Amino acid sequence: MRKLVITAATAALAIGMAAPAVAQDSDKAPFTGVRVEALAGYDHLSDGDSNSSGKDGFAYGGAIGYDAQVGGVVLGVDGEIDGSTTKVRGSNVLTAGDRLRVSAGRDLYVGGRLGYVVSPRTMIYAKGGYTNARINTDYTVGTARIEDHTDLDGYRVGAGVEYNVTPKAYVKAEYRYSHYGNAGGYDIDADRNQVLAGVGYRF
Repeated sequence: MRKLVITAATAALAIGMAAPAVAQDSDKAPFTGVRVEALAGYDHLSDGDSNSSGKDGFAYGGAIGYDAQVGGVVLGVDGEIDGSTTKVRGSNVLTAGDRLRVSAGRDLYVGGRLGYVVSPRTMIYAKGGYTNARINTDYTVGTARIEDHTDLDGYRVGAGVEYNVTPKAYVKAEYRYSHYGNAGGYDIDADRNQVLAGVGYRF
């Protein structure tokens, strides 16, 4: 029994000594690890025509990524899937009485980011990568209805700020610009501007 007590006490002492060391390492690199986050905010989609005002909507989605902090520099990768309420409706487009609805569908993104730690809890960063957005169309004339979609290939760049509320949880604000120049082999010209807020957790 005495041997068991001594063993337990030794283990507890070892854990107690190791815990501050782990916490200290975490404090040295608070922006390192796998992260998941939820995003929501403003979405503006336009066709690139200077005479077009575009359409506004609400964007929402989630992301997963990994960051590695080396000194004051943070290198990361992330993937994201978003949705949006952005849409436009029209009638009498091709013939009298027809109806057309064009809406933003899912938006996929994968890329990297480069951050700089400006305080123990705050990081600013820039990001860039590949994006693929889906545009859904719904055309009705009489009793006939045609539904289709088009996938747009493009790139995204952005910048943001991230703040650690706790050692694991964080909030962020981000602006990003996306340009789409290809749709199934056809050249297009579409732009997207978004301002999003996010909340995340780092493992």
